[in-house]
Amino acid sequence: MTASSLTLAAYLIAALLFVVSLAGLSRHETARAGVGFGIAGMAIALVTVVVTAVAGASALGVVLLVVAVVVGGAIGLWRARVVEMTGMPELIALMHSFVGLAAVLVGWNGYLEPGALDPSLEGIHHGEVVVGVFIGAVTFTGSIIAYLKLSAKIKSAPLTLPGKNVLNLGALVAFVVLTVFFVLSPSLWLLVAVTVLALLLGLHLVASIGGGDMPVVVSMLNSYSGWAAAASGFLLSNDLLIITGALVGSSGAYLSYVMCKAMNRSFISVIAGGFGAPSASGGAEVTGEHREIDAASVAEALAGASSVVITPGYGMAVAQAQYPVAELTRKLRESGVEVRFGVHPVAGRLPGHMNVLLAEAQVPYDIVLEMDEINDDLASTDVVLVIGANDTVNPAASEDPTSPIAGMPVLRVWEAGQVIVFKRSMAAGYAGVQNPLFFRENTSMLFGDAKDRVEDIVAALKTAAPAR
Repeated sequence: MTASSLTLAAYLIAALLFVVSLAGLSRHETARAGVGFGIAGMAIALVTVVVTAVAGASALGVVLLVVAVVVGGAIGLWRARVVEMTGMPELIALMHSFVGLAAVLVGWNGYLEPGALDPSLEGIHHGEVVVGVFIGAVTFTGSIIAYLKLSAKIKSAPLTLPGKNVLNLGALVAFVVLTVFFVLSPSLWLLVAVTVLALLLGLHLVASIGGGDMPVVVSMLNSYSGWAAAASGFLLSNDLLIITGALVGSSGAYLSYVMCKAMNRSFISVIAGGFGAPSASGGAEVTGEHREIDAASVAEALAGASSVVITPGYGMAVAQAQYPVAELTRKLRESGVEVRFGVHPVAGRLPGHMNVLLAEAQVPYDIVLEMDEINDDLASTDVVLVIGANDTVNPAASEDPTSPIAGMPVLRVWEAGQVIVFKRSMAAGYAGVQNPLFFRENTSMLFGDAKDRVEDIVAALKTAAPAR
């Protein structure tokens, strides 16, 4: 078997492992195995690429390749060890920017050092160059802005330049025009213009999206990074990179669609502007008085309940409260209380963020339910604990047509007998929308750090007598 045949066989095996990995990641029970298949596929791909590159490289090229692999691997291992789950969304956004930057560099290399080209394929090559650079540059700056927003280094509120949609559409039209000219008569200044245009478009595109849509933005950028990788694969004539990029791009696009559907929003409306954008009314004014409760009273209510639903949000991740929440769940179930979790599709700032946190704390998979699975049962639930969630339990979404989140499906926690909201303050959520749930007659506010408050409840449960 020739070297090229071995390379193709290795690529095929790696591609199949990536497909199996995606299938495994679709379910809690097989997610760990899915990750393992993905790691195996990437290891095979990386080893194959390195061996193939070394075979035809100069001594300097081999040294540079080894240095790049060692430095990149060391940084990756370091970040994986030190990053907290709360920092995972911004880390992923930052990694997407690396993929975009790599696509830009590959595209520029394809223009500056095209190698031997069949004259009949020059137009196709030039098209690949400009498309790869454009997608990569948009992904690069867009991911940087997403990282800065998710890490609170810049405000999550959307940037609202006059005629922002016209600016985005104009940039796309300009890209098409520049692409046609570049394919017909490639020149350095045209590629520079496309690169600068794409960098500015990526910056403006994500900066214009509000904080409430950040989970969709992360998913969207994941898709962009996949298509950028696929474009690089065409330029490098690397079949595995094309396959992998297409898998990432298509799965990210489908996830974005699913999340937009869960928010009752079109993908175009997310791109055009996110939650928290100024509107004519900004929603009805929220007034009223909230009621506070202490941990001992919450423990008493839980001890006397037959059914409890816990709805987690990003606040639970920030407080790292998943472990005491798991302990609370265990104690309540041991005392005969039915406990389930209701997870909104866009809870947190990363798709599946809450599910991973709960799995990390060893909460049983079978009691972690999606919004559609739990919503109809909330009316017959005795107590709902809202831990760090806000926008995903906001009744204004279904009751106030003027609200910025009007029409967004939410967990109808207010239908339960008693609602207890864990919050640090009465401030609005990440989307910047006020929540009338806090002033409902059956709602009580438990202020403070979520982890501390849950631990207080667990301690109080030891002395609370069941009131059934």
